[in-house]
Amino acid sequence: MKIEQIYTGCLAQGAYYITSNGEAAIIDPLREIQPYLDRLERDGVKLKYIFETHFHADFVSGHVDLSKETQAPIVYGPNAVCEFDCISAKDGQEFKIGTTTIKVLHTPGHTMESTTYLLIDENGKDHAIFSGDTLFIGDVGRPDLAQKAAGMTQDQLAGILFHSLRDKIMTLADDVIVYPAHGAGSACGKNMSKETVSTIGNQKATNYALRANMTETEFITEVTDGLLPPPAYFSMNVAMNKNGYESFESVLNNGMKAINSKEFEAVAEETGALILDTRSAADFSKGFIPQSINIGINGDFAPWVGTLIANVKQPIILVTEKGLEEETVTRLSRVGFDTIIGHLEGSFEAWQNAGFEIDTVNRITAAQFASEFKIAEDKVIDIRKETEYAAEHIEDAYSKPLAYINDWVKDINPNEHFYLHCAGGYRSMIAASILQARGFRNFSEVEGGFGAISKTEIPKSDFICQSKVL
Repeated sequence: MKIEQIYTGCLAQGAYYITSNGEAAIIDPLREIQPYLDRLERDGVKLKYIFETHFHADFVSGHVDLSKETQAPIVYGPNAVCEFDCISAKDGQEFKIGTTTIKVLHTPGHTMESTTYLLIDENGKDHAIFSGDTLFIGDVGRPDLAQKAAGMTQDQLAGILFHSLRDKIMTLADDVIVYPAHGAGSACGKNMSKETVSTIGNQKATNYALRANMTETEFITEVTDGLLPPPAYFSMNVAMNKNGYESFESVLNNGMKAINSKEFEAVAEETGALILDTRSAADFSKGFIPQSINIGINGDFAPWVGTLIANVKQPIILVTEKGLEEETVTRLSRVGFDTIIGHLEGSFEAWQNAGFEIDTVNRITAAQFASEFKIAEDKVIDIRKETEYAAEHIEDAYSKPLAYINDWVKDINPNEHFYLHCAGGYRSMIAASILQARGFRNFSEVEGGFGAISKTEIPKSDFICQSKVL
């Protein structure tokens, strides 16, 4: 028996590949399935089952395409209703993979079909659980995503999750390994560890939600406290995972269409496509196609696309670094953005060399910011998360997280200059591109963000005062 965790950092997502005696199972696969097919062929094993822990909200799974290619059935837990052929397993039902067994443990609460899969080895010993979004390392799944589908409140779902954890998972032996679906960085929880594997015993000792003698009321209060609103694309990804989707190969073929500079602007206008520039913040600031939105590929790319663009059906036309076209399309498809018209042939360099109009961002260094900034006179917008801001921030800075830019942008005075920063410059360039696309040019974006600012003499504070308005 072999278990491999296939972790994708940009999604903070773990898929699992299990083999035993010539047979294999894959749990929560990513959308692009060719790597799995290659691995099965290389190992000389037959895929027997595709297990899904629940209808994922933060990414589109590869279950449908993988089943079509391999004929392996898709297995969900109880309560799962699919628009494609699938097995909605019963609680306690067992599936054989070679000499091992995978047992269904229905663990609702995150969603009503949420299921943990218990792997039992050839000797009949409980070896590991694949806990999906029910149990993370250091946290548990948020109970607010399935409210509408379940017809329940988040508190009711949290109460169900409390019993799932205590009746199905905490009763397992302390040495049982825990393999979750996500780690730190995922929006499916709020306190996840950077670690991606643990044990039941370790989680009992360290996970706040598995605290001994914790009451159901305490659990509900602590699990629901501080939950941020889920990204808008989550519900659309659930629908795709539940109802099926266009093949990844078709999406990739569309995205790989090269559009030359002369045709690029016309194509964008005719299709209503958003111009998404995935180059680095440094390169983008020096020059870009007017009205482009910058979300760099070398960062939390897919989650920010989903959070800020929201509608997965929005047509997109890409500007990427040369050679990263396929990688960009792949990452977009993972979160359901399938309407990719194509990409700029020759990247931004071709556009610039053709003599077309370009735009730039007023980016300044932290040293320049420190020399210009006058406390109590100049306005600073800090777009980091509230928790980052609360830890330390520039005195009198406004906390306006990037995730909520569509709400706070309307409060900006277009005639008053302000400084804009995040932690390191990635998010502030996203914000700068959105602001300029909406006509705002009255700001300076600080290169290096708070990390660079913190090394200057600019006064900093952990006292939050937001009584003033923008």
